[in-house]
Amino acid sequence: MAKRHNLTRRQALKAGGRAAVALASLTSPASWAAASSATLLPLNVTGYRFDRLLALMDGRVKIAGCDASFQEGKIGDMNTDVFSGPQTFDVTEIGLHPYMLAYANDGFRDYTLLPIFPLRLFRHKSVFVNTDSGIKKPKDLIGKRIGTAGYSSTSLTWLRGIFQDEYGVKPSDVEWVVAAGDSSAGTAGKLSKQEAVRPKGVSIVNGSAGKDESELLVSGEVDALFHAAEPKAFADGNPKVKRLFPDSRATEQAYYQKTGVFPIMHTVAIRRSLLKREPWLAKAVFDAYVEAKNINYRAMAKLGWAMNSLPWFGQELEQTKALMGSNFYSYGIDRNRKTLETLFRYSHEQGLSNHEVEIEQLFAAESLALQDA
Repeated sequence: MAKRHNLTRRQALKAGGRAAVALASLTSPASWAAASSATLLPLNVTGYRFDRLLALMDGRVKIAGCDASFQEGKIGDMNTDVFSGPQTFDVTEIGLHPYMLAYANDGFRDYTLLPIFPLRLFRHKSVFVNTDSGIKKPKDLIGKRIGTAGYSSTSLTWLRGIFQDEYGVKPSDVEWVVAAGDSSAGTAGKLSKQEAVRPKGVSIVNGSAGKDESELLVSGEVDALFHAAEPKAFADGNPKVKRLFPDSRATEQAYYQKTGVFPIMHTVAIRRSLLKREPWLAKAVFDAYVEAKNINYRAMAKLGWAMNSLPWFGQELEQTKALMGSNFYSYGIDRNRKTLETLFRYSHEQGLSNHEVEIEQLFAAESLALQDA
């Protein structure tokens, strides 16, 4: 009994030491350098190598109180690892909607979310049509066949919701065709279970065996395609494939001006048992992601126009700030409540989540008040 008591006390002292290091490092960089490695919490982290995460991945930014190691991942693989795999990582990028479905429908509680959003994208650019389909505008999709690689992915859930809200095209107005393959799988990884949910009340069929989503569109087996990535045929310049919105940038900007919504694709999840044991981690991880993003902001503003290959990078940055503000890639609940609640509503309306989840359910209590200044 005494031995067990001493072990628990040592663990508590180590945890207290890590928390003290975390607190000190937030206010004094010198404290970090002086900290003993014995007090640091080992932390395995995975995600994409986005520019807004580079300073975290290459070690310029530290997660206070932690000895963090990073591994690049792909979203389908990261989702599968968390929901049905070995749960390799303590902190992991994850698809927001797949997490919602796992939480609402499967009772998943092993990880909880932090309000960090590594990937956000407007999605009007993600609608492609066959030039022989006669589709010129959103309403023309009614009665057509739309291909997809993963029906319940975050991007597709956003798209269906946007098309219903903005254009009056309901998911039940079309026939959905799920492709046997994905021409962008090398980027996204293998589709997870939570990205392949098929709700009742809509027509969903399988496409021809051996054809990916790009091949379905080119062959005319589907009239249009909703897809997170550019299908191979479009990337290759096939004349039979074009975007539904020719100037998708202008369409997306108008959507933002109207709604104030910048769609969230990915978020960050942390092992629930670890956070319960080390509650200071929520702020430490959040602050590190914010600082990495701020370093990227500064790099874009200072020399982005020269270091990036795009010839009008500087003008694009200026126009984005004028429309969306200087912190256009914001983290935290307060700045993103409407966007989160919109996706939660879409999921329930589309028959994917069995109840409309609330922010306070999905995100760690320790993270709800964190601010991205």
